[in-house]
Amino acid sequence: MRNTRTTGNPLLIGLGITEPVPGQIARASDGYPPYNIERVRSDAANEDDRLRITLAVAGFGEDELEVSVEAGHLIIRGRQAERVEPEYLFRGIAARHFQRVFRLEKGMDVLSASLRNGLLSIDLIRPISAQMVQKINISSAQ
Repeated sequence: MRNTRTTGNPLLIGLGITEPVPGQIARASDGYPPYNIERVRSDAANEDDRLRITLAVAGFGEDELEVSVEAGHLIIRGRQAERVEPEYLFRGIAARHFQRVFRLEKGMDVLSASLRNGLLSIDLIRPISAQMVQKINISSAQ
């Protein structure tokens, strides 16, 4: 049975974060699987804020990956089915279970996830909040 790798404290994901938050990021010595986080820009001024997390998951099929949100954390798990292993002369492609966790900033939601060419892309969105006007009644002292 292969070990499942989990990174340390989860990275805080949100659009207002420009610098690492002290105490929130702890990189494990093993950065598996590697990932990118990018801001997805739009030309439309009224477009919702979007981010994309892309993980390199070579060798994993769609049925071996799980993406979930639990208590404000985005959790990505990879668990490969047991297979007959060939006799490798060199093995450079990792094939082990993993779990990667990201803490979501309040208001961030998962829009979609897709697997293409060994890359798992997860799109996050923060909907633009509707401008709400609230009228406050003024009472007069009597």
